[in-house]
Amino acid sequence: MRRCQHGLVFGACLPAGTHVVGEVNGATSCMMRNLEIERVALAAMAVGIARRALDEMIAYAASRPAFGRPNLFNFGQIQRHIGESYSEYMAGKCYLYGFANGLDLSRSGNGLDADGVKLYCARMAKDVSDRAIQVMGGYGYVGEYTVERLWRDSKLLEIGGGTNESHHKNMSRDLLRLSGNKLE
Repeated sequence: MRRCQHGLVFGACLPAGTHVVGEVNGATSCMMRNLEIERVALAAMAVGIARRALDEMIAYAASRPAFGRPNLFNFGQIQRHIGESYSEYMAGKCYLYGFANGLDLSRSGNGLDADGVKLYCARMAKDVSDRAIQVMGGYGYVGEYTVERLWRDSKLLEIGGGTNESHHKNMSRDLLRLSGNKLE
């Protein structure tokens, strides 16, 4: 052991077998498993955000009269935003639940769908939140309404736990490997 300007440096130090957490040389596998679990948790957050944004959008559209009509549900543009949001929310929820129910927490190797579910659900939550802002107009954009915060939170999910671009890279690599080909 020696000191350097950044703290202590340990060289050629091997802990006794009784002090090793997990299996010897198993840290990478453990880390990858935990990363997969984190991505599933972030996808679950995204599904929750989308559900709340959808609820806010529906409540606002049901209570907001416009152009002599009792509420915004009478307008096709609003119907499109609500219908697309619900469909995407349900697709994300089904992907999440299907993958999470079959997830083996004792091992890594679930990266393809851990990346995929987080990639899809994060983008879906942002899109649903964005539509909620659109339905609510200026009200949706200001901080006193919930959907503005939901949009910001969903945008963060596209970055945290691995960026969308890292998921694209990981998934493409995994799909190529599953097809029996190799990256050069």
